[in-house]
Amino acid sequence: MNTLSKRATVLALVLVSLLLLLPGLLQPVLTIRGVLTKDGIRHVAPLMLEKGLDDESVAALKSMMNPAMVALLQATGGDLRKVVIDKLGPQLTKALQDGVADVEVYTQTRSILGAVRNLYDVGSPLPATLILLFSVVVPVTKSALVTWAVFMKDTVSRRRTLDVVEAIAKWSMADVFVVALFITYLAAVATQSAPAGGSPPLVAFVAQFGPGFYWFTGYCLFSLASQQYTARLARSA
Repeated sequence: MNTLSKRATVLALVLVSLLLLLPGLLQPVLTIRGVLTKDGIRHVAPLMLEKGLDDESVAALKSMMNPAMVALLQATGGDLRKVVIDKLGPQLTKALQDGVADVEVYTQTRSILGAVRNLYDVGSPLPATLILLFSVVVPVTKSALVTWAVFMKDTVSRRRTLDVVEAIAKWSMADVFVVALFITYLAAVATQSAPAGGSPPLVAFVAQFGPGFYWFTGYCLFSLASQQYTARLARSA
């Protein structure tokens, strides 16, 4: 392969990498939805009713009831609080379970750049900068340096540039970010089932990868392979 062909090949590889990277940064990578579960409602509703009926609430209920009925209940040793929980608990649970499919308590869809922007907005500049630096800036810089090395005529300068590429390669963590997204997906899926011996989850999270995830994953795989190839071309130029 002559020099002109090598340079054309490198430019083509870099162009394909950029075409994969841009939608990977701009399009949604992960959507997470949180929905109330029927099992969780059945477990939590009686507890919520019991906690909500404090002494002041019971006193307010007594003031609205027929005094004769209150006196009869007290004379027979009945507990108004327990009666209310026993009567209203199943009805409240059923009412909540009937409408639980429509209760979405959390939803979030983010692209990579959207997630970085959100971290800056909520006052977390350090993780936002680290994600942007190690997942975007360093890989793109490495590709640019390898491309520049192929076009260099001076052997010493080319070797120094490739040494710089090798030095920063360990900080290229686009693939690590993909793994982090996949772990987030698995963590969301894990909330859909109750732990062994534990109570059922009140909120189940549903995660779905967006098109940005597949574009960015394709960019990671393609860029890793192409950078190895272009670095070999640069050394043999």
